[in-house]
Parts: sequence; C-alpha cells; structure tokens
Amino acid sequence: MASVATPMEIEDGPPIKSIKGKAVLVAAGEPKTVPWVEKYRPQSLADVAAHRDIVDTIDRLTNENKLPHLLLYGPPGTGKTSTILAVARKIFGSQYQNMILELNASDDRGIDVVRHQIQDFASTQSFSFGVKSHLKLVLLDEADAMTKDAQFALRRIIEKYTKSTRFALICNHVNKIIPALQSRCTRFRFAPLDATHVKERLQHVIKAEGLDVDESGLTALVRLSTGDMRKALNILQSTHMASETITEEAVYLCTGNPMPKEIEQICFWLLNESFSPCFRYISEMKTRKGLALVDIVREVTMFIFKIKMPSDIRVRIINDLADIEYRLTFGCNDKLQLGALISGFTRARTALVAAAK
Repeated sequence: MASVATPMEIEDGPPIKSIKGKAVLVAAGEPKTVPWVEKYRPQSLADVAAHRDIVDTIDRLTNENKLPHLLLYGPPGTGKTSTILAVARKIFGSQYQNMILELNASDDRGIDVVRHQIQDFASTQSFSFGVKSHLKLVLLDEADAMTKDAQFALRRIIEKYTKSTRFALICNHVNKIIPALQSRCTRFRFAPLDATHVKERLQHVIKAEGLDVDESGLTALVRLSTGDMRKALNILQSTHMASETITEEAVYLCTGNPMPKEIEQICFWLLNESFSPCFRYISEMKTRKGLALVDIVREVTMFIFKIKMPSDIRVRIINDLADIEYRLTFGCNDKLQLGALISGFTRARTALVAAAK
C-alpha cells in the first residue's frame, strides 16, 4: 500500500530554525517569517545597542582570557541575553554550538536538570578545535525561576568545574538569586534602554525592512517600549502586519493602549467633573475604544507628572493609582476600581482647591 505523504514529509520545504526551543519556518533566502527580535539580534559585541560600559568591560575580560562567572540582571529587553551570546560567538567562533549549553531556567529549573544536564556538560572534556578558549560556557536564562535547591546544587557545580567551565546567569530579579551564587559571579546590571538607543535601533530595522513609518509613529513606538527593545520590535512588527503606514494611531490601535489625547481627556474629566458624569464618560470611552482600565491607570500615572500641583498632593494621587493598579493585577472588579480612581481624584481636587485658598 502506497504511503501518503504528510505535510511534514514533503521534500524541499522551507527549512526550520530553532528559536528558544521553538521551531520557526524560514523561507529560502531571506528569513521573512523569523520574528524581528531574533532576526535583528546583535551578532557581535559591536552590534549591541547600549550599555557600552558593560559590553566593553566584558570584551576586555574576554580578550585577556579572564572571563569570570557572570550574573546579568535587569528588566526584560535590555540586551542581557544578546550580550552573552555575542561573547560566546566571539570566543568560540564556528564551534559555538559545541561549546555552549543554553537552558531556559523557567522551563528547566529543577535540581535534576542541574545534577544531570548541567553537570554532564561541565564534566565532559571538549575536543573542539579552532576556538580561542578551552573553556565551555553554560548559559542559564531566567535563572531567578530556579528553585532554591537547584541554586544550591548549581553553586557546588560552579565550584567543582571552574577550571573548565564558565557560568552565565541571566535574570530579571537579582534578589531571587541566593547570596551564595551571587558571590561567585561578577554582577552587571542592565538598566532600561535610553530612548535614543531604542530609536536608533528601530530606525535601523525600519530602513532594513523598507517600512513606511512617520515621525509620530516612531515616537509612539519609543514611548510604548519603556526601554524594552524586544517590546519595541514586537510592536513594530505587529503594527506593520496590520497597517501599511505606521502612524501614532496605528501603533496605539495595534497595542490597545490609550492614546495621549485620550489620557488628557480622561484627566480633564477626573479633575473637573463630578463623580457620576466622570464615571459615565470614562466607561463609555473604555467600551468604545476597547481600553483596559489598568492601561488607563498606568498612563494617567505618567500624565500626573506633567501637571503642576503641590508635591504632597501629587504623591497622594500616585500612591492611590499604584494601589488601584495593584488590585487590578489580581483581578479586582473594574467598576469598583474605576470608582476608586474617581474618588481619589475627587479628594485631590478638594485638596487643590483648599491649597489655592
């Protein structure tokens, strides 16, 4: 009986590229289907957009063959993984795949992974030729998701195999890494990217992809990224898929974030209207525009810094907004929290009137 070819068995299909453990189809020639965060990931240390002080320090240590164990921490999308991968490419060259073990600790975070997968890699002798260093590299992304037992086991392995292996730990929250691990690594903090660096990198991608992006659209991309390059590229790509011309309105429509003019209108209602009409106006805008209250609260928090008012009243409003955002993240009722938002501004308005007198 003749076998029937399934789509996976058809020859000469597009090759498959693995990205963070996930298979992604790559068209012949130009990899158009690859997410831009991977397509434009820096391939060398010279390509890393920001944190030149950190990059230059690691580069110097690499050149002097004095690379220590590393702990890179900071918010998402700030270049931590890209930096260490660029270091690995520089050290190992064409033997890169053989000399590095890359694990995502949020998936492989138990003690068994440390005792078996990591220890087996660190303990085996490498016979790769043509590399600049005899050291191997273990890269643990999202290391703050590792259990405490796994971290203590990793500490012992780092001590045992220091002569042959370097460990690079990457995390968002350094306080979740046990002190015993922190003390064995050289720490580098990656702060959110400056708007200038985000804009420069976006302009590079826009030019490479031949996109039609106006100045307001670029400004919106930089603003919504909040220093996260990965977020900026994801928004750019998704907006491009939805709209031929990338404008401010297209960016905000794609992300679902309230536009600045809408936040300005909401703040006007909060500071000038009484409770019932303010509640009605904001509820109608939320429904009509499809906005999330948590996004409105975050944008209002940023807008408050632009309004002239006594510092004590501003602090009180910001604290109220932070409490509302915290409750919303745990699924509290939107209507109740909108009422709390309006009530907080009503109290602030009363305080502003009293201060003016």
